[in-house]
Amino acid sequence: MDEVAAAISDPIRRSILELLRDGDLPAGEIADRFPVSRPAVSRHLRVLRDSGLVHSELVGRQRRYRLDTDRLTELVDWLARLRHPRGWAQHLDALETEVHRTRRERRTRDTAPRAVGETA
Repeated sequence: MDEVAAAISDPIRRSILELLRDGDLPAGEIADRFPVSRPAVSRHLRVLRDSGLVHSELVGRQRRYRLDTDRLTELVDWLARLRHPRGWAQHLDALETEVHRTRRERRTRDTAPRAVGETA
């Protein structure tokens, strides 16, 4: 997971991943889309390849790159756990929700018109 997080920490590498989201691209075409040198793009592609986020294949004289999102699963799962409270925090949130619901029901019941002869 740390290797994947490090790989996506760079904005150029994130942009490369976004480019490859729509399909395979040759290295030269990827390099043409960035204002950095081809060797710099090559280094970015190597980091992405080493992290397992992209795979490359030699097709004729072109090296084509494709995205592999399987390596993102562990990082995505970890990030999702940060968004949800655990343990007592979750139970206290549920209790707060129940208290508000009960108060709302009581207010509705106490303000509802009573039928003739009905007692409180």
